Amino acid sequence: RIMRPDDANIAGNVHGGTILKMIEEAGAIISTRHCNSQAGEPCVAALARVERTDFLSPMCIGEVANVSAEITYTSRHSVEVQVNVMSENILTGAKKMTNKATLWYVPLSLKNVNKVLEVPPIQYARKEQEDEGKKRYEEQKLDRLETKQRNGDVILPVINPEPHTVGYSQSSLIHLVGPSDCTLLGFVHGGVTMKLMDEVAGIVAARHCKTNIVTASVDAINFHEKIKKGCVITVSGRMTFTSNKSMEIEVFVDADPFVDEPRERYRAVSAFFTYVSLSKEGKPLPVPQLLTETEDEKRRFEEGKGRYLQTKAKRQAQMQQAAQQ
Repeated sequence: RIMRPDDANIAGNVHGGTILKMIEEAGAIISTRHCNSQAGEPCVAALARVERTDFLSPMCIGEVANVSAEITYTSRHSVEVQVNVMSENILTGAKKMTNKATLWYVPLSLKNVNKVLEVPPIQYARKEQEDEGKKRYEEQKLDRLETKQRNGDVILPVINPEPHTVGYSQSSLIHLVGPSDCTLLGFVHGGVTMKLMDEVAGIVAARHCKTNIVTASVDAINFHEKIKKGCVITVSGRMTFTSNKSMEIEVFVDADPFVDEPRERYRAVSAFFTYVSLSKEGKPLPVPQLLTETEDEKRRFEEGKGRYLQTKAKRQAQMQQAAQQ
Protein backbone atom coordinates (compact mmCIF):
# COMPACT_ATOMS: atom_id res chain seq x y z
CA ARG A 1 0.00 0.00 0.00
CA ILE A 2 1.04 3.62 -0.48
CA MET A 3 2.48 5.41 2.54
CA ARG A 4 0.44 8.46 3.58
CA PRO A 5 1.10 11.45 5.89
CA ASP A 6 -0.67 9.80 8.84
CA ASP A 7 1.93 6.98 8.61
CA ALA A 8 4.78 9.43 9.29
CA ASN A 9 6.79 10.04 12.44
CA ILE A 10 8.07 13.46 13.48
CA ALA A 11 11.19 12.96 11.37
CA GLY A 12 9.01 12.75 8.25
CA ASN A 13 9.68 9.06 7.58
CA VAL A 14 7.23 6.18 7.91
CA HIS A 15 6.69 5.28 11.57
CA GLY A 16 8.55 2.12 12.61
CA GLY A 17 5.35 0.90 14.29
CA THR A 18 3.44 1.18 11.00
CA ILE A 19 5.99 -1.07 9.31
CA LEU A 20 5.90 -3.57 12.18
CA LYS A 21 2.10 -3.67 11.92
CA MET A 22 2.26 -4.43 8.18
CA ILE A 23 4.85 -7.15 8.80
CA GLU A 24 2.61 -8.81 11.38
CA GLU A 25 -0.47 -8.62 9.15
CA ALA A 26 1.39 -10.37 6.33
CA GLY A 27 2.61 -13.07 8.72
CA ALA A 28 -0.85 -13.59 10.18
CA ILE A 29 -2.43 -13.96 6.73
CA ILE A 30 0.00 -16.58 5.42
CA SER A 31 0.07 -18.51 8.73
CA THR A 32 -3.72 -18.62 9.02
CA ARG A 33 -4.03 -19.72 5.39
CA HIS A 34 -1.52 -22.52 5.92
CA CYS A 35 -3.03 -23.75 9.19
CA ASN A 36 -6.45 -23.99 7.53
CA SER A 37 -5.12 -25.70 4.37
CA GLN A 38 -6.17 -29.16 5.55
CA ALA A 39 -9.48 -30.47 6.83
CA GLY A 40 -9.96 -29.94 10.55
CA GLU A 41 -10.98 -27.31 13.09
CA PRO A 42 -10.93 -23.75 11.74
CA CYS A 43 -8.29 -21.60 13.42
CA VAL A 44 -6.59 -18.23 13.49
CA ALA A 45 -2.80 -17.89 13.73
CA ALA A 46 -1.72 -15.86 16.77
CA LEU A 47 1.65 -14.11 16.99
CA ALA A 48 3.95 -15.61 19.62
CA ARG A 49 7.30 -13.98 18.87
CA VAL A 50 9.14 -11.63 16.51
CA GLU A 51 12.87 -12.22 16.12
CA ARG A 52 15.27 -9.30 15.84
CA THR A 53 14.44 -7.05 12.89
CA ASP A 54 16.60 -4.24 11.53
CA PHE A 55 15.30 -1.14 9.80
CA LEU A 56 17.74 -1.20 6.89
CA SER A 57 16.71 2.09 5.29
CA PRO A 58 13.97 4.67 5.85
CA MET A 59 10.69 4.53 3.99
CA CYS A 60 9.23 7.85 2.86
CA ILE A 61 5.73 9.22 2.49
CA GLY A 62 4.44 8.67 -1.05
CA GLU A 63 6.38 5.45 -1.54
CA VAL A 64 4.67 2.09 -1.96
CA ALA A 65 5.36 -0.61 0.63
CA ASN A 66 5.42 -4.17 -0.69
CA VAL A 67 5.33 -6.76 2.08
CA SER A 68 5.92 -10.41 1.17
CA ALA A 69 5.83 -13.44 3.46
CA GLU A 70 7.02 -17.04 3.20
CA ILE A 71 6.67 -19.99 5.58
CA THR A 72 10.14 -21.39 6.25
CA TYR A 73 9.57 -23.93 9.03
CA THR A 74 6.75 -25.69 10.86
CA SER A 75 6.86 -27.57 14.14
CA ARG A 76 3.94 -29.50 15.54
CA HIS A 77 2.28 -26.39 16.99
CA SER A 78 4.05 -23.38 15.44
CA VAL A 79 4.85 -21.70 12.14
CA GLU A 80 7.97 -19.71 11.27
CA VAL A 81 7.40 -16.94 8.73
CA GLN A 82 10.03 -14.84 6.96
CA VAL A 83 8.79 -11.39 5.92
CA ASN A 84 10.52 -8.93 3.59
CA VAL A 85 9.53 -5.29 3.13
CA MET A 86 10.42 -3.40 -0.05
CA SER A 87 9.80 0.27 -0.71
CA GLU A 88 9.14 1.56 -4.22
CA ASN A 89 9.37 5.13 -5.46
CA ILE A 90 6.52 5.18 -7.95
CA LEU A 91 7.93 8.28 -9.68
CA THR A 92 11.34 6.78 -10.48
CA GLY A 93 10.65 3.05 -10.11
CA ALA A 94 13.55 2.70 -7.66
CA LYS A 95 13.16 -0.11 -5.13
CA LYS A 96 15.02 -0.91 -1.92
CA MET A 97 14.84 -3.42 0.91
CA THR A 98 13.79 -1.74 4.15
CA ASN A 99 13.09 -4.66 6.53
CA LYS A 100 13.57 -8.37 7.03
CA ALA A 101 11.80 -10.11 9.89
CA THR A 102 11.18 -13.59 11.29
CA LEU A 103 7.92 -14.25 13.13
CA TRP A 104 6.49 -17.26 14.97
CA TYR A 105 2.76 -18.05 15.07
CA VAL A 106 0.59 -20.65 16.80
CA PRO A 107 -2.85 -21.74 15.52
CA LEU A 108 -5.72 -21.20 17.99
CA SER A 109 -9.07 -22.92 17.50
CA LEU A 110 -12.05 -20.70 16.68
CA LYS A 111 -14.19 -22.93 18.89
CA ASN A 112 -11.86 -22.86 21.90
CA VAL A 113 -9.33 -20.02 22.07
CA ASN A 114 -7.23 -21.87 24.65
CA LYS A 115 -6.73 -24.84 22.34
CA VAL A 116 -3.59 -24.87 20.20
CA LEU A 117 -4.05 -26.97 17.07
CA GLU A 118 -1.53 -28.96 15.09
CA VAL A 119 0.17 -27.33 12.12
CA PRO A 120 0.20 -29.00 8.68
CA PRO A 121 3.83 -29.77 7.74
CA ILE A 122 5.52 -28.10 4.79
CA GLN A 123 7.74 -29.70 2.19
CA TYR A 124 11.43 -28.74 2.34
CA ALA A 125 13.62 -28.52 -0.75
CA ARG A 126 16.57 -29.85 1.25
CA LYS A 127 16.91 -31.79 4.51
CA GLU A 128 19.29 -29.08 5.75
CA GLN A 129 16.45 -26.52 5.63
CA GLU A 130 14.41 -28.57 8.07
CA ASP A 131 17.39 -29.10 10.40
CA GLU A 132 18.25 -25.38 10.39
CA GLY A 133 14.60 -24.50 11.06
CA LYS A 134 14.44 -26.92 13.98
CA LYS A 135 17.55 -25.32 15.46
CA ARG A 136 15.97 -21.84 15.19
CA TYR A 137 12.80 -23.20 16.77
CA GLU A 138 14.64 -24.60 19.79
CA GLU A 139 16.63 -21.38 20.25
CA GLN A 140 13.58 -19.12 20.23
CA LYS A 141 11.70 -21.48 22.54
CA LEU A 142 14.50 -21.28 25.12
CA ASP A 143 14.81 -17.50 24.81
CA ARG A 144 11.07 -17.00 25.29
CA LEU A 145 11.20 -19.02 28.50
CA GLU A 146 14.17 -17.05 29.84
CA THR A 147 12.52 -13.73 28.99
CA LYS A 148 9.29 -14.68 30.73
CA GLN A 149 11.17 -15.61 33.90
CA ARG A 150 12.72 -12.13 34.25
CA ASN A 151 9.51 -10.22 33.54
CA GLY A 152 8.71 -9.00 37.05
CA ASP A 153 9.87 -5.38 36.73
CA VAL A 154 7.54 -2.40 36.90
CA ILE A 155 8.16 1.26 36.08
CA LEU A 156 7.46 3.66 38.92
CA PRO A 157 7.16 7.46 38.55
CA VAL A 158 10.14 9.58 39.59
CA ILE A 159 9.67 13.00 41.21
CA ASN A 160 11.75 15.82 39.66
CA PRO A 161 14.14 13.58 37.72
CA GLU A 162 17.43 14.92 36.37
CA PRO A 163 17.92 15.14 32.57
CA HIS A 164 19.40 12.07 30.88
CA THR A 165 18.47 9.77 33.77
CA VAL A 166 16.22 6.74 33.37
CA GLY A 167 13.42 8.43 35.30
CA TYR A 168 13.57 11.56 33.12
CA SER A 169 12.68 9.84 29.84
CA GLN A 170 10.59 6.86 30.98
CA SER A 171 7.06 6.89 29.55
CA SER A 172 3.78 5.00 29.64
CA LEU A 173 0.72 4.83 27.42
CA ILE A 174 -2.69 3.51 28.49
CA HIS A 175 -4.99 2.04 25.84
CA LEU A 176 -8.45 0.45 26.02
CA VAL A 177 -8.59 -2.57 23.70
CA GLY A 178 -11.54 -2.19 21.35
CA PRO A 179 -13.03 -4.39 18.60
CA SER A 180 -10.96 -2.73 15.85
CA ASP A 181 -7.76 -3.81 17.66
CA CYS A 182 -8.70 -7.49 17.69
CA THR A 183 -8.66 -10.66 15.62
CA LEU A 184 -11.65 -12.91 14.93
CA LEU A 185 -11.01 -14.53 18.32
CA GLY A 186 -11.39 -11.23 20.18
CA PHE A 187 -7.70 -10.89 21.08
CA VAL A 188 -5.38 -8.03 20.17
CA HIS A 189 -3.55 -8.15 16.83
CA GLY A 190 0.17 -8.47 17.45
CA GLY A 191 0.76 -5.62 15.00
CA VAL A 192 -1.45 -3.25 17.01
CA THR A 193 0.54 -4.01 20.15
CA MET A 194 3.88 -3.54 18.38
CA LYS A 195 2.80 -0.18 16.97
CA LEU A 196 1.91 1.07 20.46
CA MET A 197 5.21 -0.25 21.80
CA ASP A 198 7.15 1.57 19.10
CA GLU A 199 5.30 4.82 19.89
CA VAL A 200 6.25 4.60 23.56
CA ALA A 201 9.87 3.71 22.74
CA GLY A 202 9.99 6.70 20.39
CA ILE A 203 8.76 9.03 23.15
CA VAL A 204 11.45 7.73 25.51
CA ALA A 205 14.16 8.25 22.87
CA ALA A 206 12.95 11.76 21.96
CA ARG A 207 12.76 12.81 25.62
CA HIS A 208 16.31 11.62 26.20
CA CYS A 209 18.02 13.38 23.30
CA LYS A 210 15.53 16.14 22.30
CA THR A 211 16.05 15.51 18.57
CA ASN A 212 14.43 13.66 15.70
CA ILE A 213 14.68 9.93 16.28
CA VAL A 214 14.03 6.81 14.19
CA THR A 215 13.74 3.12 14.94
CA ALA A 216 16.99 1.34 14.04
CA SER A 217 16.10 -2.20 15.14
CA VAL A 218 13.88 -4.25 17.40
CA ASP A 219 15.24 -7.11 19.46
CA ALA A 220 13.07 -10.18 19.93
CA ILE A 221 9.46 -9.31 20.83
CA ASN A 222 7.93 -12.01 23.01
CA PHE A 223 4.16 -12.38 23.31
CA HIS A 224 3.78 -14.18 26.64
CA GLU A 225 -0.02 -14.14 26.96
CA LYS A 226 -3.05 -13.12 24.92
CA ILE A 227 -4.75 -9.75 25.48
CA LYS A 228 -8.53 -9.85 25.31
CA LYS A 229 -10.95 -7.25 23.99
CA GLY A 230 -12.03 -4.97 26.84
CA CYS A 231 -8.68 -5.06 28.61
CA VAL A 232 -6.85 -1.89 29.53
CA ILE A 233 -3.21 -2.20 28.54
CA THR A 234 -0.33 -0.14 29.90
CA VAL A 235 2.64 0.13 27.55
CA SER A 236 5.74 1.21 29.49
CA GLY A 237 9.20 2.11 28.26
CA ARG A 238 12.52 3.01 29.85
CA MET A 239 16.06 3.64 28.65
CA THR A 240 18.44 0.80 29.49
CA PHE A 241 21.61 1.56 27.52
CA THR A 242 23.21 4.21 25.32
CA SER A 243 26.21 3.98 23.03
CA ASN A 244 27.69 6.95 21.19
CA LYS A 245 25.05 6.77 18.47
CA SER A 246 22.21 4.55 19.68
CA MET A 247 19.73 4.06 22.52
CA GLU A 248 18.27 0.80 23.80
CA ILE A 249 14.79 1.04 25.28
CA GLU A 250 13.02 -1.73 27.16
CA VAL A 251 9.28 -1.83 26.50
CA PHE A 252 6.69 -4.07 28.12
CA VAL A 253 2.94 -4.36 28.01
CA ASP A 254 0.78 -5.12 31.05
CA ALA A 255 -2.89 -6.02 30.73
CA ASP A 256 -5.74 -5.33 33.17
CA PRO A 257 -8.75 -7.56 32.30
CA PHE A 258 -11.36 -5.63 34.27
CA VAL A 259 -14.46 -6.46 32.16
CA ASP A 260 -16.09 -9.72 33.36
CA GLU A 261 -12.66 -11.03 34.37
CA PRO A 262 -11.55 -11.75 37.94
CA ARG A 263 -7.93 -12.06 36.84
CA GLU A 264 -5.18 -9.76 38.13
CA ARG A 265 -2.91 -7.59 35.99
CA TYR A 266 -0.31 -9.59 34.03
CA ARG A 267 2.71 -9.09 31.76
CA ALA A 268 1.69 -9.79 28.17
CA VAL A 269 4.53 -8.61 25.89
CA SER A 270 8.17 -7.51 26.25
CA ALA A 271 10.92 -6.32 23.91
CA PHE A 272 13.94 -4.07 23.40
CA PHE A 273 13.89 -1.28 20.79
CA THR A 274 16.98 0.50 19.46
CA TYR A 275 16.76 4.10 18.25
CA VAL A 276 19.18 6.55 16.68
CA SER A 277 19.21 10.34 16.86
CA LEU A 278 19.10 12.36 13.63
CA SER A 279 19.71 15.98 12.65
CA LYS A 280 17.17 17.92 10.57
CA GLU A 281 19.18 16.84 7.53
CA GLY A 282 18.83 13.19 8.52
CA LYS A 283 22.45 12.77 9.64
CA PRO A 284 23.29 10.68 12.76
CA LEU A 285 23.90 12.70 15.92
CA PRO A 286 25.75 11.75 19.12
CA VAL A 287 23.48 10.40 21.86
CA PRO A 288 23.74 11.85 25.39
CA GLN A 289 25.15 9.33 27.85
CA LEU A 290 22.53 7.67 30.06
CA LEU A 291 23.06 8.52 33.73
CA THR A 292 22.39 5.47 35.89
CA GLU A 293 21.56 6.01 39.56
CA THR A 294 20.41 2.75 41.14
CA GLU A 295 22.01 -0.70 41.20
CA ASP A 296 19.19 -2.07 39.02
CA GLU A 297 19.76 0.67 36.44
CA LYS A 298 23.50 -0.07 36.40
CA ARG A 299 22.80 -3.79 36.00
CA ARG A 300 20.39 -3.17 33.11
CA PHE A 301 22.95 -0.85 31.48
CA GLU A 302 25.61 -3.58 31.56
CA GLU A 303 23.14 -6.12 30.18
CA GLY A 304 22.25 -3.70 27.39
CA LYS A 305 25.94 -3.12 26.68
CA GLY A 306 26.40 -6.88 26.34
CA ARG A 307 23.56 -7.08 23.79
CA TYR A 308 25.00 -4.09 21.91
CA LEU A 309 28.50 -5.59 21.68
CA GLN A 310 27.11 -8.98 20.69
CA THR A 311 25.06 -7.44 17.88
CA LYS A 312 28.00 -5.32 16.74
CA ALA A 313 30.30 -8.35 16.60
CA LYS A 314 27.71 -10.34 14.67
CA ARG A 315 27.25 -7.52 12.16
CA GLN A 316 31.02 -7.21 11.63
CA ALA A 317 31.31 -10.96 11.09
CA GLN A 318 28.54 -10.83 8.48
CA MET A 319 30.27 -7.94 6.68
CA GLN A 320 33.57 -9.83 6.63
CA GLN A 321 31.85 -12.94 5.29
CA ALA A 322 30.11 -10.91 2.58
CA ALA A 323 33.45 -9.28 1.60
CA GLN A 324 35.10 -12.69 1.25
CA GLN A 325 32.33 -13.90 -1.04
